[in-house]
Amino acid sequence: MALFIEIKNLTLEYEGVKVLNNINLDINEGEVVGILGRSGAGKTILMHVLRGVEKYEDISGEVIYHLARCEKCGYIEPPSKVGKKCNCSDEFLQSYDADLVKLQSHDIHRKEITKRIAIMLQRTFALYGDERVIVNVMNSFTEIGHSNADALSKSVELLDEVQMSHRMMHIARDLSGGEKQRVVLARQLVKSPMLLLADEPTGTLDPKTAIIVHDVIMKAVKEYNMSMVITSHWSEVIVQLADKAIFLENGEIVSEGDPKKVSADFMKLVGKVEKHVDVAIGEPIIQVKNIVKKYISVDRGVVRAVNDISFDVKEGEIFGLVGVSGAGKTTTSEILMGVIQPTSGSVNVRIGDEWVDMIIPGPDERGRATKYMGILHQEYGLYPHRSIIDNLTESIGLDLPYELGVRKALKTLQTAGFTEDKAKSILSKRSDEISEGERHRVALTQILIKEPKIIIMDEPTGTMDPITKIEVTRSILKAREEMGETFVIVSHDMDFVLEVCDRIALMRAAKIVDIGDPATVLSKLTEAERIEAAEKS
Repeated sequence: MALFIEIKNLTLEYEGVKVLNNINLDINEGEVVGILGRSGAGKTILMHVLRGVEKYEDISGEVIYHLARCEKCGYIEPPSKVGKKCNCSDEFLQSYDADLVKLQSHDIHRKEITKRIAIMLQRTFALYGDERVIVNVMNSFTEIGHSNADALSKSVELLDEVQMSHRMMHIARDLSGGEKQRVVLARQLVKSPMLLLADEPTGTLDPKTAIIVHDVIMKAVKEYNMSMVITSHWSEVIVQLADKAIFLENGEIVSEGDPKKVSADFMKLVGKVEKHVDVAIGEPIIQVKNIVKKYISVDRGVVRAVNDISFDVKEGEIFGLVGVSGAGKTTTSEILMGVIQPTSGSVNVRIGDEWVDMIIPGPDERGRATKYMGILHQEYGLYPHRSIIDNLTESIGLDLPYELGVRKALKTLQTAGFTEDKAKSILSKRSDEISEGERHRVALTQILIKEPKIIIMDEPTGTMDPITKIEVTRSILKAREEMGETFVIVSHDMDFVLEVCDRIALMRAAKIVDIGDPATVLSKLTEAERIEAAEKS
């Protein structure tokens, strides 16, 4: 295979911090390179440097693309096409090297290269949400000069290639995450790319959908003879898809070579979480008795989302609600917060020495307790155009002088698992400038900074990589240890609740079937529950 991209001594700094440090990597034509690393390791920024659209100030080293180029029209191809005739003229393609670090952003040669690079970003679906799927792909063709008739024909072919022809008349915003990613891929394939940069393309998808998307991507890589660089927080994805892999840590390559070996090096970082057994657990702070929640469904009649459950949560305890989808976990947590009114039963929360009835609305009843309670949803949201310090102060109504707000934010960020230096370094950044794991800990900090006594977390680990999951586990344990918070955690992630929870309640078909030590309760899972938990984790 011909050498396609050569990265030499690449270093990139942000505000004096090296986010990439002396990166050296060769990518061959047609090769799939996998990148592993925990959140914030530098995977995404390396992708953006390879893409070549953005120009960076504090960057050094070389990112050399070895290419075949037509001197007459400027068309470029991968290096194996040197000596072949250009499709646009009778000229022969000449050998051409371009260093993206040195080329200016307005340079025509740089633009020729970036036009042939496709990218798929995690959580970002570059689609016209109100347009049909077929129109989304057609727009990509018309933008590069194709007629409407030609664009229609080619769009149908592309949608067939990415297994989306059965959704071509659907509105883009109504698609599932996996379907949106396939339409994004179709739009990118319009470029006839020579390189595909896939940054966590299935990071938020369930395992079954991820397999479909991976299959479609790999088929496109072979069909278009593309090189690909792919990041994933699942080491098995890199093992399955990549020809070779690198492991990034703090912006440096710490391991390179066979994907199985690199994956094993990555997984060594996961380690174990030490639960502090000497944390004091107090008297009950939440009491739930005989809660029932019924809904009326046109199709199903009376539906019992929660069916006569009782339990208590002790002060300072990390209590888990576990079970498969539809077991009643989320409904129970929303009843605890007073978001949903139960059909019958009682929920009481202790504030100081007094019990507050959560069934009775009003500022002197339920409202008295909810101001000391916080909830972190699975789909948490930070303000994207505000700095982290703004997200932790004025954006959430924290009424403190600025200097005191900064001090409190720094202290609380450290409670959520940041080092002091890291906490200081992210205050001025926006949420899209930090990693997913860091965003999750900032979202937890948003809750902690309001000084709640009780925190309810809905699927806090979601589809996180194993290392970030461990970091979030540690942040919860540290917050409990330092601030004495009580946590109620809703989760399908059995490994996570085993690590973090003191007790769990197993829900099945809207009922609690067992409460107790996590290891003991989890040993009673049915085979179907184990399979679903494994698929979603």
